[in-house]
Amino acid sequence: MPLFRYKALNDKNRPAYGSMVSFDKAGLAKFLAHKNLRLVWANDISDRFDTKIMFFIQGVRPKDLVIFSREFSLMIASDVSVSESLATVLEQTENLKLKNIISEVAVDVDGGALLSDSFRRRGGKVFSDFYINVIKAGETSGKLDEVLLYLADEMEKDYDLIGKFKGAMVYPIIVSIGLVSVGFIMMYFVMPQLTTVIEETGAALPLPTQIVIAVVDFLQAYLVYLLVALAAAVVFLRFALKTPVGRERFDIVKLNVPGIGKLYRLIYLVRFCRAFSTLLYGGVTVTKSLEVSSNVVRSVVYQKLILKTLEAVNEGYSISYVFTESKYMPKMIPQMLSIGEKTGNLDKVLAKISDFYSRELNAKLANLNVILEPVIMMVMGVAVAIMAAAIIMPMYSIATSF
Repeated sequence: MPLFRYKALNDKNRPAYGSMVSFDKAGLAKFLAHKNLRLVWANDISDRFDTKIMFFIQGVRPKDLVIFSREFSLMIASDVSVSESLATVLEQTENLKLKNIISEVAVDVDGGALLSDSFRRRGGKVFSDFYINVIKAGETSGKLDEVLLYLADEMEKDYDLIGKFKGAMVYPIIVSIGLVSVGFIMMYFVMPQLTTVIEETGAALPLPTQIVIAVVDFLQAYLVYLLVALAAAVVFLRFALKTPVGRERFDIVKLNVPGIGKLYRLIYLVRFCRAFSTLLYGGVTVTKSLEVSSNVVRSVVYQKLILKTLEAVNEGYSISYVFTESKYMPKMIPQMLSIGEKTGNLDKVLAKISDFYSRELNAKLANLNVILEPVIMMVMGVAVAIMAAAIIMPMYSIATSF
């Protein structure tokens, strides 16, 4: 759909400039008329190089969807029509890709289409099934503004959660990369010259020096083969992760890594409970909520567990029936779900569970760097001590022999 840069006049003949995606100038003029604006001129800038580059590189971030959902809900809550709300939010949207989608959705809705159906057709990978089903439930129940606001809150919580997890992992990853890089430079470029001098003395070499010399010789002889093997391993891993079996095995490994596995479990549990609660709050059925939540969780292990629960529910069992037997599901969750089913407050119970595990996850993330920092320092200390001993011990032996 073309992107137009336009000039329009309001009812007081004051100019208003902007950019908008529309099928043609007539559609743009009609859309602006809803906002009491009269189109003066419009230029198609879709073929400009900078526009093409922007459309190509710019993605829609979760934060963009949160802002859109929050602004949209406020407009709907103010008794503004859906098409006019989309037009108003469109002006505030800076992301071109999202702006394009909103414009197309606005045209569809203005033509009589349902908002959720237009999102499903136009959204592609931007609007997930979870998002679309919540919107559809809000349309059906007449609580679109409430559902949008609740959805924005839950998406923002998920966005902050993932941001904290990534932030907690930045320090150890950077330090580890630095440690490996410095170690490689020392072993491949610096140590060969020192070991050559030490070997020429003919002195007896201590064990640390022999180990370092052996490693240096190995790198000198087989570095190319190591790099090829590493590249092949990366390609194989990327291929394996695209297969269902490979993804499942990788997920199982992640969930069982000491320390880190617990964090992943908490993230998946929070995602499931939060998505399930949001869908139920929006009025989606239990079975449909389970089906959609299985895709939101982004873990093959938990996805299979949730789909197995869906099958059990369809056969007449309770939601907690399958969860009770799984080692990846804490005992508290099936117990709380059972209470929620009996009292009819399943969405509220799920919200409380997600809040509980969110607090636990935040506490663990806050302590992660505190735990990892001394471990990293110990590893660095041991590596430096081995290299120093490999150099100093033979030199001390040579000096004392004279």
